[in-house]
Amino acid sequence: MTATITSEQVPGHPEYRHLTTIAGIRIDLRYATRDNFVGRDLYSPLDCAWLHAEAAAAIERAVAWLAQRRPGCTLVILDALRPHRVQEQLWDALAGTNLRIYLADPARGSIHSYGMAVDVTIDGEDGRELDMGTGFDDMTELSHPALERQMLAEGRLTREQHANRLLLREAMTQAGFVGINSEWWHFDCGNRDEVRARYMRVL
Repeated sequence: MTATITSEQVPGHPEYRHLTTIAGIRIDLRYATRDNFVGRDLYSPLDCAWLHAEAAAAIERAVAWLAQRRPGCTLVILDALRPHRVQEQLWDALAGTNLRIYLADPARGSIHSYGMAVDVTIDGEDGRELDMGTGFDDMTELSHPALERQMLAEGRLTREQHANRLLLREAMTQAGFVGINSEWWHFDCGNRDEVRARYMRVL
């Protein structure tokens, strides 16, 4: 049975780090605002700016790599720890649609709910987000890394947009994260099955 902890118990717990302890990032948690596909703040009054300490350390490696490769660019955290109760709300919001492929079934559990996944992008040297071809949470095939070669060939993704995605992916994968086929912004810290078996799920 999966070990659990409530969101309210996370502050001060030794296995978690607050995002404000990670230097060199910008924090822009979209589910703590109305700027998301549901159109409302899903996090308040909870503070969801947390990650498992292992994922936080991996973010620091990504920040260091990016500082060397593209000085002046900044890693932006769009989502980090997502409590299980919020995952259930997102799942319910997509009931009756074919868009649930973009969410982990709460019955199995999102890696976000273990503090071991992040949604990220990059601010360019001018302080604006790099053009990735779509925005965050764009639930279309244009967001799929697995289809980028096809999108390039069809002219639906530019070489610059693709290069920006490759920069993000390299920053994250060299730090120990694993991307997924359907969202350019999502990265897991380690193997999903191992995370579900070994880490606590935050309710």
